[in-house]
Amino acid sequence: MSTSKRRILVTAALPYANGDIHIGHMVEYLQTDIWCRYQRLVGNHCIYLCADDAHGTPIMLRARKEGISPQELIDTMQERHQADFAGFGIQFDEFHTTHSEENKQQAQKIYLALRDGGHIHTKTIEQAYDPEAKMFLPDRFIKGTCPKCKTEDQYGDSCESCGSTYASGELIDPVSVVSGKTPINKESEHYFFKLGDFQEMLESWIAADHVQPEVRNKLKEWLEGGLRDWDISRDAPYWGFEIPDTVDKYFYVWLDAPVGYMATTHKYCERTGEKFEDYWGKDSTAEVHHFLGKDIAYFHTLFWPAMLYGAGYRTPTAAYCHGFLTVNAKKMSKSRGTFIAARTYLDHLDPEYLRYYFAAKLSSGLDDIDLNLEDFEQRINSDLVGKLVNIASRCAGILGKRFESKLSSELPAPELYEEFGAAAEEIAAFYEGREFSKAIRRIMALADKANQYIADKAPWKLAKEEATREQAQAVCTQGINLYRMLITYLAPVVPRIYEDSVALMGSPLTWESARIPLLGVSIGTFSPLIQRVDKDKVAAMVEASRPADPEPAKQEAKKKKKSKKSKKSAPVPEGCIAFEDFAKVDLRVAKIIRAEHVEGADKLLQITAELAPGDTRNIFAGIKEAYAPEDLVGRHVVVVANLAPRKMRFGMSEGMIIAAGPGGKDIFVLSPDDGAVAGMVVK
Repeated sequence: MSTSKRRILVTAALPYANGDIHIGHMVEYLQTDIWCRYQRLVGNHCIYLCADDAHGTPIMLRARKEGISPQELIDTMQERHQADFAGFGIQFDEFHTTHSEENKQQAQKIYLALRDGGHIHTKTIEQAYDPEAKMFLPDRFIKGTCPKCKTEDQYGDSCESCGSTYASGELIDPVSVVSGKTPINKESEHYFFKLGDFQEMLESWIAADHVQPEVRNKLKEWLEGGLRDWDISRDAPYWGFEIPDTVDKYFYVWLDAPVGYMATTHKYCERTGEKFEDYWGKDSTAEVHHFLGKDIAYFHTLFWPAMLYGAGYRTPTAAYCHGFLTVNAKKMSKSRGTFIAARTYLDHLDPEYLRYYFAAKLSSGLDDIDLNLEDFEQRINSDLVGKLVNIASRCAGILGKRFESKLSSELPAPELYEEFGAAAEEIAAFYEGREFSKAIRRIMALADKANQYIADKAPWKLAKEEATREQAQAVCTQGINLYRMLITYLAPVVPRIYEDSVALMGSPLTWESARIPLLGVSIGTFSPLIQRVDKDKVAAMVEASRPADPEPAKQEAKKKKKSKKSKKSAPVPEGCIAFEDFAKVDLRVAKIIRAEHVEGADKLLQITAELAPGDTRNIFAGIKEAYAPEDLVGRHVVVVANLAPRKMRFGMSEGMIIAAGPGGKDIFVLSPDDGAVAGMVVK
């Protein structure tokens, strides 16, 4: 390995061994996998580690309910988790469990270092106790109203609505999830980590760009409010590791769970011969990157770096948070069939579809992303099938049929090939910065150029005439080489298509080697690289995700029906629409960040409009006669944000820009530039 290459350790948050993986979880594991695959593709030494989070009361209670031991439960779940991850092409270098000897020893080592350093103290506290279940209740087994924002049905340790953390005793109207009874208070001695000892260290760490700006701002609020001591112990009965030198006291799951990253590193190093200290030692020059959901930022950006620092280890290079997943613009729902298990998806659809769709939506920010199933179908069929694979299919097909699959010895358009190669640096920067949606847009813009080149040259026509046969072969050779670069750029996103493409080309592909054209050799016989999304299979997946008991869905339908009946409205005059229909239109202010002419179109401009950071739309607007592209860039316009994507001859249009006028040069876009901010809802 070159000395200039980076050594990188990457983790994703540990899946809890109490349930199956669903597509909401897959946002994180795919985001991380894509980033790691990119790092390996460019030659960096990048390892992707993960493990099952296997401790806590929920696991103990579920095992008891199923009549098995906690060990049997976590073993079964680990096998299922790994099968699901493998199905989606997640390439872990090591997958372990927090219920391991490595994790026990490492957690105890960190605890003892913190204790001996004076950062642990004990005190007797009143703790929630379920008198019927005869057990102390962990925070997650108490629900009530958030004491900060007053949102109901929140867990006892943190609020999913406002992000606040608190003690379970601060909840309003608390209820035990185990028995449904109101918990009582009972005294117990607990062990606390003095997080406030690391206030200055954490302020410096956060200021040094280890977290995203949005996270930094939230952390500053917590730091300014003063850091409270963190309760790291739980009373028996509890499924986990006992705290050294105590009786019936166990590590709270959030202490040993992140230590699982280190334990998995131990396991990896034992297998490969690498050194643990090279990654986690205080003087390590390696990089450590954590990918996680925004709901667990507090633990990873305050507790975790403080624990590491206090115990004499290095702190993370970066912690990257992402948003949540909605389906069809709503929270995932079992009754609607949109709470989709990873296994259910794999039973019906190609995992490459979801890898690509998520990549096309993901940015470096914390914005939630939406899986719109109609858009999903159209985007995959348009981009992967209609644009990308179409290049290989056309060109390899003609070469196989007419030229025994042999490539010509020269490229007829070397300048076009150089243009594709010159995009490598920009695309690499997008991958590195986790701006996957921008990388996808850039790659697909190149795919459009490749398809336009092939359409203009029409090699299928040239191949029919003896005088132009060599031209046909050369054009197809150009197309194959453009495809080689495109599929290399997309290799982190669609690894199975990439691997099948490598087999077709008969030569290995790396980020650098793809820029050297493949000439004068024979390629393999083309076979389909991906199928179009089958609408019936999408519907079958949704149906399979509905609960076996139809009652919840029926009740929801009845409520909607009753609600509609109760609302009386006046008749709508002919030629008008009802207010209820107009209210469905989502009008947003967007900033135009790119505008281009559309080749072959008399009236259309292709516009990239930014509704919010990370949320951009490709829109074809018939305003070419009234506006030059350069006059639009930087302007704010009003767009219909929830218009269903429409497939056009020139690509997919993902919205509509509001404009008015008789036509031609007399068309005027609604441009609220005075005080406008992208993302504003238009009232």
